[in-house]
Amino acid sequence: MSEYEVVIGLEIHAELKTASKMFCGCDASFGGEPNSKTCPVCLGLPGVLPVLNRKAVELAIRLAVALDSRIAPNSIFHRKNYFYPDMPKNFQISQYDLPLAVGGHLDIDVQGEPFRVGITRVHMEEDTGKSLHASESGRIRGAEYSLEDFNRAGVPLVEIVSEPDIRTAEQARIFMQELRSILQHLEVSDGKMEEGSLRCDGNISLRPKGESEMGVKTEVKNMNSFRALYGALQYEIERQGDIISSGGRVVQETRHWDADGNATTPMRTKEYAFDYRYFPEPDLVPLEPDLTVKVDADIKAPSANMTFETLSPTITAINVEEIRNGMSELPAERRWRFSKEYGLPEYDANLLTSSKAMGDFFENTVRAGAPAKAVSNWMMGELSAYLNNMNVEIESITTSPQQLAQMIQLVDNAVISGKIAKSVIEEMLKTGKDAEEIVKEQGITQISDQEELERLIAEVIKENPESADDYRGGKEKALGFLVGQVMRKTGGRANPQLVNEMLKRSLEA
Repeated sequence: MSEYEVVIGLEIHAELKTASKMFCGCDASFGGEPNSKTCPVCLGLPGVLPVLNRKAVELAIRLAVALDSRIAPNSIFHRKNYFYPDMPKNFQISQYDLPLAVGGHLDIDVQGEPFRVGITRVHMEEDTGKSLHASESGRIRGAEYSLEDFNRAGVPLVEIVSEPDIRTAEQARIFMQELRSILQHLEVSDGKMEEGSLRCDGNISLRPKGESEMGVKTEVKNMNSFRALYGALQYEIERQGDIISSGGRVVQETRHWDADGNATTPMRTKEYAFDYRYFPEPDLVPLEPDLTVKVDADIKAPSANMTFETLSPTITAINVEEIRNGMSELPAERRWRFSKEYGLPEYDANLLTSSKAMGDFFENTVRAGAPAKAVSNWMMGELSAYLNNMNVEIESITTSPQQLAQMIQLVDNAVISGKIAKSVIEEMLKTGKDAEEIVKEQGITQISDQEELERLIAEVIKENPESADDYRGGKEKALGFLVGQVMRKTGGRANPQLVNEMLKRSLEA
């Protein structure tokens, strides 16, 4: 395999964070009773006309600006024709040769080294419905029948196509994580892969090192988590390598990632663009920017005043410069600010900006009065462990930033020890209760009463004379053992710093 180079390009679909669908007024939120969020437009019934969602255009432009893509002076929608049960119109309204934006890049950090992935295009389209197959695997193969839910049909999507610059599965995972963080920070998409609002397909091929011509690629679908993305790409790289090494030929096809079997399996032969018989959508006019420059000190360049018009009279000028100026900070900017403003190490800042919700939780906890580094330690430790074990995002927990700040203050004020705090935060996350309430219910306040501690210390010294003599003889480690014995007697509730100081005084008296 060392003589071959891996070439990976990603196609990412993100559902835009709009209240209504792309071309109609139906509710675009996740879930609901099957087929309860539909209308004649998104069901493709005869005689209806699509009306473009202004908010969807604004969000797509926001993302394109963040990726340093060039907004096209003229872009149009096409009909992508193919027949599948989850497509009520038997075509998908998408963009083909004249997309909303082209070019751009996304810079990522791979093991401390900067790595740039080019962006081919950013375009808009509508989502399809969802097929539910009656089979053990949930796939169409072997299913007795399938059910269709069109609630998702017509939900606005933005598709981001990367250049084939990625060389490893790890680079692909990091790229996807950074892109998701950008989508969330800009509130373009909620990025919930478990709900299907962020999906990724990968195109993988191998070629001899030094060659510029692409090898035969396969497309992998169903990579619905970062773990699945890494596992699927790594498996496919090894599978293709084995085929080539044994003298075989890789077949261009679409493959499905089976997380249970930890393998990709064939789905269908790969389609080409001409298979879809693209043609311009006749019911939607082009998106054409107005490059007229008005005499205005705020307008710095002709591209600053870009407007879009559609059939809808409610969509008027969309000013790209206003969108740019109104954008919140990107994850890279937030990481830098966390390091400078809060004095956090780079590792901490990276983790805390992995999602907008994580960064918001951190800052809100600090604003509630907790020291930044202490907040970072608890979030990267016990809080992250809980999220990983429960396989949930931080948005789903009932514990608030104010509650975490309160618990940290109890530790700082020596009401509870750090060890006790670990059990307290675990109970907080499970029940949503305040730290003070848990401490009171369980009676686990830290013991700082010097008379009580002096009595316990005297007992420990009497019970462990050899360790006491070892410490007096210069063996510092013996002190740690004796502190541990006091902590054991108090069930971990003694103030360890105070115990340490009092033990030293007792032993050296």
